[in-house]
Amino acid sequence: MADVLHVTGEVLISEHESVPELWIIDGKVSFTPPTSGDVETVSGFVLPGFVDAHCHVGLDAHGAVDDATSEARAVADRDAGTLLIRDAGSPADTRWIDERDDLPKIIRAGRHIARTKRYIRNFAHEVEPEQLVSRVRAEARAGDGWVKLVGDWIDRGVGDLAPCWPREVLVEAIAAAHEEGARVTAHCFGEESLADFAAAGTDCIEHATGLVPETISTFAEQGIAIVPTLVNIETFPQIAAPAADKFPDYARHMLQLHERRFETIAAAHDAGVPIYVGTDAGGSLPHGPVAREMELLVRAGFSTREALAAGTRVLTDPARSSRHRRRRGRRPRGPRRGPPRGRAGLWHTRARDPAGQARRGALTPPSPGRPHPGGRWAQAGSPTSSRSGSAEPADSAATSARWARRLKSTAPTQTTQTRA
Repeated sequence: MADVLHVTGEVLISEHESVPELWIIDGKVSFTPPTSGDVETVSGFVLPGFVDAHCHVGLDAHGAVDDATSEARAVADRDAGTLLIRDAGSPADTRWIDERDDLPKIIRAGRHIARTKRYIRNFAHEVEPEQLVSRVRAEARAGDGWVKLVGDWIDRGVGDLAPCWPREVLVEAIAAAHEEGARVTAHCFGEESLADFAAAGTDCIEHATGLVPETISTFAEQGIAIVPTLVNIETFPQIAAPAADKFPDYARHMLQLHERRFETIAAAHDAGVPIYVGTDAGGSLPHGPVAREMELLVRAGFSTREALAAGTRVLTDPARSSRHRRRRGRRPRGPRRGPPRGRAGLWHTRARDPAGQARRGALTPPSPGRPHPGGRWAQAGSPTSSRSGSAEPADSAATSARWARRLKSTAPTQTTQTRA
């Protein structure tokens, strides 16, 4: 293996900026050439590693999985280009993955918190409203700066989707999470729960299929992010079909949410709601469909560059984007914990349309699963400092921290052009 990897073509630095080449020296990215060493050259577009903001590595349809299964799923995500994952709830302990340089970095939300008998069996801590605040505090301490609530689910007494928590309890629980230094996200399909969580001060919502003009306006004003998981929403007809006879209102509601899914996300995007890529892999869904999720965002009206940005976050800063510029200065709440230390995953394609290739799943690493020179995935170097004339590789830790600080207030994960 050569000492230095020289990447030529187009290196995307931001949504509107690129450079023609970079070098990877001793596991760090540099924008100035080395003075010595064997050099291997590859050509193509260079993209950041993808970020899956809703994934469940330690979970299948029946609950927690063993370490071997978790490893296989993390490998599938990595091989699809995902290098940073927000695990949006898992009953399995996957912290051993943190010791593996060849697997994605995982930012955990602890275990789901659900109302008793109002979620999938074996997935969640199931509690009643009077227990919610204490359980939120516990999961905030157990996770990596996130807490995941189940905001609504079918209520068999009602026969349809219904909120799981009284609004006043949500206000107290979300405040408790913020006091613990954690953000809150919630599974919400229906309309009513979205209004409750917005009023309670949530930071993010998963799925968000029930958004309507009033809640879209509120989400945009408050800077509440959404992770649509359109790959999951594609399965709503299969979820509704078995319920049609016993719970016809629920089945009809799920089909309506599915039918308007693209219009809902397009309206949220046009209003300036921050939107991020998440696949909901795990549970009953396979791992690795991150490019498919980007393709579905394009169907919802995103440009290809915007879809890439939603799945990498380093390609754009929502505070500088034209869609979000009018809301500059409104920062969502966030944890007081620092960003994860990262390493860049450099994926490339020889095609002239990298965004389109991402949507078609045609991106490939220089060699599948192979670390770059230095024995590890490359450290994320500084475009600014490396182009200033220094012949040394950029200071990756300082750069990762700077990028993460810039993005921390706008993304549901502390995401950068990095992997763990």
